[in-house]
Amino acid sequence: MTSPTTSTPAESTAGSFRHMSLASVGGQNLSLIVALGVVLVLFGSLNENYLSWTNMQVIAEAATITGLLAVVQTVVIICGGLDISVGSQAGLASVISAMAFTSAGANPGVGIIAAIGVGAVVGIINGFIIVYGRVNPTIATLAGLAAYKGVAQLLSNGRAQGFVLNDPIFVFLGRGKIVGLPVMIWILIVAAIAVHILLKYTDIGRNIYAIGGNDTAARLAGISINKYLIAVYALIGMVAAIAGILLTARTGSGQPVSGSEGLELKAITAAALGGCALKGGKGGIGGTLLAVALLGALENGLTVQGINTFWQNVAQGTLLVAAVVIQQRRSGERAVGLPA
Repeated sequence: MTSPTTSTPAESTAGSFRHMSLASVGGQNLSLIVALGVVLVLFGSLNENYLSWTNMQVIAEAATITGLLAVVQTVVIICGGLDISVGSQAGLASVISAMAFTSAGANPGVGIIAAIGVGAVVGIINGFIIVYGRVNPTIATLAGLAAYKGVAQLLSNGRAQGFVLNDPIFVFLGRGKIVGLPVMIWILIVAAIAVHILLKYTDIGRNIYAIGGNDTAARLAGISINKYLIAVYALIGMVAAIAGILLTARTGSGQPVSGSEGLELKAITAAALGGCALKGGKGGIGGTLLAVALLGALENGLTVQGINTFWQNVAQGTLLVAAVVIQQRRSGERAVGLPA
């Protein structure tokens, strides 16, 4: 008869430490941290300049626009929705900001306010179509992806509009620094903190999780689901507009397509990799930002190594599928088409 095994104090301490680490960081986030570390070490060993402070800033700055869109994509996914049109919204806002800037006699305030206003209107339109048209969010925003891109191209005749590099405000947004960090990165940090506080520490955030987790129970609890959905999509529109303004500031002109195409895939991939359940009710800003960093580091590493940029799309698609597969396995749901 074997005697029961007992753990030593050292083993108990190690087990407690692992448990506390997982509890504080989260298994999903810990996996992302490990993956990010692997990517940094791999490309750092291949190119001595990859891990330089300058290149780290390049990675962070390049990922800022994706990060902004991923943060609000996280909110809408938690709420049980999806927005595939964020890239087109950013492109439309970019064009509007530059055209309004030029029309108002090089007034940056007019350009910025006009872009954010258009972003809010576009977001509300998406929300109304989904809520009162009873259209699936994926279909509604897929239509918006094409429509808003078309509007941006019609307004600009498919060409870059305006020139903002002579304006100090746009130059500051696109190239300025505060305490050694680019302004664009600070904008992402502020937006991420604000949304994190909204989700985790307010009744609004708790209601958003409740709607995504079980909309029927949320409705019976007295939560106005329609108002929340419209407000969430309006928020997406405004943040997408800010991303479009930063795109204008970076490139020096309003871009109807260039720079914004494909942003929706990156934003959704980052949210899914960060732990958002695509059925709603689960997710957080911390995981999303880690996923944005991972995608940015991977994209920059492939570029530095001179690998065909088409492989970046392959990598993004693969990561999105992997994230969804992992979610399905963890949820314990029956695979589609297979016996229980």
